[in-house]
Amino acid sequence: MSPWVGYVAFIAGNIAGVVIRVPHEKRSKEVRVAHDRKGIVEKMLLALLTVAVLLPLLSMATPVLAFADYSLRPACVAAGCVFMGLYLCLFHRSHADLGDNWSFTLQVREGHRLVTSGIYARIRHPMYSAIYMVAIAQVFLVPNCVAGPAMLVAFTAMVVLRVEAEERMMIDTFGDEYLAYARRTKRLIPGVW
Repeated sequence: MSPWVGYVAFIAGNIAGVVIRVPHEKRSKEVRVAHDRKGIVEKMLLALLTVAVLLPLLSMATPVLAFADYSLRPACVAAGCVFMGLYLCLFHRSHADLGDNWSFTLQVREGHRLVTSGIYARIRHPMYSAIYMVAIAQVFLVPNCVAGPAMLVAFTAMVVLRVEAEERMMIDTFGDEYLAYARRTKRLIPGVW
């Protein structure tokens, strides 16, 4: 199977993700930031994620990563499309439920409220869960041993280094209300973790 089948599904899914995010990003810029905890670690993690997103494009457009290419299988395309669909559904739902409280980095907006309804009633970080879905889709859709798993590796580093800081920020902002919310929900997988 041509690798372009996977590449097209990968590109289409990522474009759809951008379409979902852009209106929320525009709206969030209209709300002033009350607290910002974007430090050097955050900036480095965002740079790492940028590289992880660009590696598949490098793999598609140049022979630089050709040494790591492998044959794309129809089952991989099917699995990748399933994960891409799950990503888009969860990504949309998490943005819609979060509303004006969304921020790309570790920030609390003026008038920020703790969202505990919708998908947030089951998991505290559904957007991270969604990004894991697209990272898994990338593994299946990009037939390259370097570019395929790049997002999964980079995003796992981000989750390990960012979730604790984000939850500390939420505890500092919402105190006992957030602690009670954290006791009744899981971080990324409902009923598991």
